[in-house]
Amino acid sequence: MLRAAAIAALVAAGSVLVLAAPAQAHNYLVESTPASGQSLTELPANFEITTNEALLDLGGDGSGFALQVRDADGLYYGDGCISVTNATMSTPAAIGAAGKYTVLWQVVSADGHTVSDEFPFTWAPTGDVPASKGSATAPNCGGTTGGSAPAAPAASGTEVKPTDTANLSDVLTIGGAVVAVGLAIGITLFVLGRRRSTPATDGTTNDSAAGPPSE
Repeated sequence: MLRAAAIAALVAAGSVLVLAAPAQAHNYLVESTPASGQSLTELPANFEITTNEALLDLGGDGSGFALQVRDADGLYYGDGCISVTNATMSTPAAIGAAGKYTVLWQVVSADGHTVSDEFPFTWAPTGDVPASKGSATAPNCGGTTGGSAPAAPAASGTEVKPTDTANLSDVLTIGGAVVAVGLAIGITLFVLGRRRSTPATDGTTNDSAAGPPSE
């Protein structure tokens, strides 16, 4: 009886742990400049990637983030410097001659995982826009942050790899649930112990562990 009750308490409290720490979804793209497949006619101030919720930039230096523009010949444009503000990552816009381009991006999702993707666009300026010089290697923002080429995604918006960062809220939630499990077991054992030692109406002790009465 005691063992069965303790197991039941474990199962019930374990369900609290599962419900208290639901899986978090990775960030996903909701808007970009340029847009996927767009024919861009004017050069914006910045190329941007905006996701559905705030990005995780713990160091404040864009580590783990990348936003690159590459032409059909494989040349990269821009300085590789990244700015992260809430749900948006941006880099100063630079581009070469008119033609086909690809945007490659990588962000650190709110759940601590990196997510990357790529999409095409066309540069078709309507006016005389000076072409920037391309580079055969990905730009690296002065060799300090940003600029590392995003890993090739297996599918659109696919998680690339986990980071070593865990959300503080997740740690607190799981820790609280573990405490709840311990309290549930302790309370169960205490109540059962009290029940076993409670005197019966005939003056004997209600102790299931006691042996049969002597004859």
